[in-house]
Amino acid sequence: MVSKNQIKWITSLQLKKYRFENQLFIAEGVKVIQELLQSNFVLEDLFATEEVINSFSVNNKMVVTDAEMKKITALSSPSSCLAVFQMPKERKISNQGLIVALDDVRDPGNLGTIIRLCDWFGIEQMICSKETVDVFNPKVVQATMGSLARVNIQYLDIQEFISNSSLPIFGTFMDGNNIYSEDLPTDGIIIFGNEANGISAEIEKLVTNRIAIPRFGKLQKTESLNVATATAIILSEFCRRL
Repeated sequence: MVSKNQIKWITSLQLKKYRFENQLFIAEGVKVIQELLQSNFVLEDLFATEEVINSFSVNNKMVVTDAEMKKITALSSPSSCLAVFQMPKERKISNQGLIVALDDVRDPGNLGTIIRLCDWFGIEQMICSKETVDVFNPKVVQATMGSLARVNIQYLDIQEFISNSSLPIFGTFMDGNNIYSEDLPTDGIIIFGNEANGISAEIEKLVTNRIAIPRFGKLQKTESLNVATATAIILSEFCRRL
């Protein structure tokens, strides 16, 4: 049985303030938790219903009821399991290869999907502005489906990082050059901007290569693509050239 103090402790981790105070975050769902368990993430506690408890070969686990899961879940539809993990120690970003940079991406689903895309296309490094949604937000963790374990993600002053980098800087803009006719390198920083406003003016000044995904529709009325959709297309084209 989950105690009131445990419920209070677990639900507090839904808030960024308490996640960082405790250096802990929550993950829900069998696949997500198993992926994190197979990585270098350190498990603190695991709570699961009778139905799935034997799916996990760990010592610090507890059986909970469906009613108890409803009290501790961060999701609108409770999963059958929830785990508390320690936040990993920061790893230095290497100034080589392809690096995805997110400038003020706010939607948890978008960030989680972009992390999955990086994992899919073998992009091992991502930098995020401090205004970008927290990667340990429960909705982001859920959307990554475990890819969080395989992408090195750092929050930093991306303007400073880009200014000090010798890599070519690619920015995504509606008026950029057609990505399908551009020379694309194996090393570079690819910037994706805010869902509503795109790349900020400060970061735009640092872009050395403006790229765009061309529209093929007859009317060409669509104003923009979802940032995660644009990321998928652009990473696919970069990696296709490798």
